[in-house]
Amino acid sequence: MSIAQSRDAGAGAPDDEEVDSLTIGRRIRQLRSARGMTLDDLAAAVERVPSQLSMIENGRREPKLTLLRQIARALGTSLDALLESEPLDERATMEIALERAMKGQTFQALGIEPFRIGKTVPDDALRAMLALQGEIERLRDERAATPEEARRANVALRRLMRTQNNHFPDLEKQALAILAAVGHPGGPLTQRTASDIAAHLGFTLHYVPDLPQTTRSVADIKNGRLYLSSRLASKGDPRTAVLQALSSRILGHTEPTSYAEFLRQRVETNYLTGALLIPEDHAVPFLLEAKGRRAVSIEDLRDAYSVSYETAAHRFTNLATVHLGIPVHFLKVHESGTITKAYENDDVNFPTDRLGSIEGQMCCRKWTSRVVFDEDDHFNPYYQYTDTGNGTYWCTARVELSSEGAHSVSVGVRFDDTKWFLGRDTPHRGVSKHSVEVCCRRAPADLEASWREYAWPNVRTPRTLLATLPTGAFPGVDTTDVYEFLEAHAPRG
Repeated sequence: MSIAQSRDAGAGAPDDEEVDSLTIGRRIRQLRSARGMTLDDLAAAVERVPSQLSMIENGRREPKLTLLRQIARALGTSLDALLESEPLDERATMEIALERAMKGQTFQALGIEPFRIGKTVPDDALRAMLALQGEIERLRDERAATPEEARRANVALRRLMRTQNNHFPDLEKQALAILAAVGHPGGPLTQRTASDIAAHLGFTLHYVPDLPQTTRSVADIKNGRLYLSSRLASKGDPRTAVLQALSSRILGHTEPTSYAEFLRQRVETNYLTGALLIPEDHAVPFLLEAKGRRAVSIEDLRDAYSVSYETAAHRFTNLATVHLGIPVHFLKVHESGTITKAYENDDVNFPTDRLGSIEGQMCCRKWTSRVVFDEDDHFNPYYQYTDTGNGTYWCTARVELSSEGAHSVSVGVRFDDTKWFLGRDTPHRGVSKHSVEVCCRRAPADLEASWREYAWPNVRTPRTLLATLPTGAFPGVDTTDVYEFLEAHAPRG
């Protein structure tokens, strides 16, 4: 019977704390040394070879209960004394802690091979190694964002965006500098210009069929190669994927040290990509001219720069307040009703959780972002006025399809700013009181009365509701796949 088996059976060992082989081995060594016995002396007393006892003392072999009883008698103590959970002296405690650490994931991830802790290793060295290992563990835990930590980071980032009116001058300047460097004349950015930007940054573009599934692109910085999926053209705008990959290099991003930094880098990357596709110095006169005609339109901005509706909507939020004097809000809502992206500086009353996070909340059924899904015409934009507890807002929305299903993308403004937009004459009206449960989060009374006692839906629980978010330098990316991919595609010779 092994130690673990004896403890399961409750045979003379404490049942409130686990005593492992390392602790037992160190206690045997401590008692042996205190009694002035050598390893050979103890081995002779229990009729075992010294090497076997050495392995037990070093925690490399789990002794059977019968042998432990023999060792206890030879040392003049009891079995309970060998198995007790009282701490050893500081030196033994540190040695055990370091040996456990060497068997853990942190040392393995760093590629540190376990080593023997000899008597000549100073106590201060052990303390330093344990402190360093503890700090590495702390940093790793800090980067393993739970859903709550991720929401906090997202809330903080959204507050910063609101303070800046979602406009970041430094990123705008960087975009204009890159476009000037490749001689872009203005207007829509072509795929050739995107390739020119890559060349300017020292990269060649390579479209491959085996891009790792967890990535949109992979940059080989060593060899100046940027890999993208050869199926990119069928999935979306190929320029966007190229520019998103290059933006991280333009911005000098380094490995993120926290989930908050990861989110910030992602927002910066998307912002710079939008600024390259729709340059500020060209788009602002375009929008000002449209405002002068009272004909501002997200669709016209989209068509003028050959981008997606979502890109045009995002870019409009960057420029609307600073250059047009129009506070604005943006929403992206999944067909299930879940808000996936949101921004506002016009005081619209978004639903939030207790942390202030918008993403993941259910959008009111009466809002334009939800009503648009019920429209048969998904070719033309849908416009609607919605009365809310914070006033009346006008919104324009469209439905776009992706691999994750249908999403609505909407841009809205206060009633007083509607005069600048096409679609202001829409007859569609809605009334939302989403802060009140009966508005739309609770079914009508007659419908609820008919089904409340007879319905039992099986909830589709989001993966991140119970689990921590992906960890690592690039959350959600399988780095082994990436490294194997780069090794396979690296130029030879």
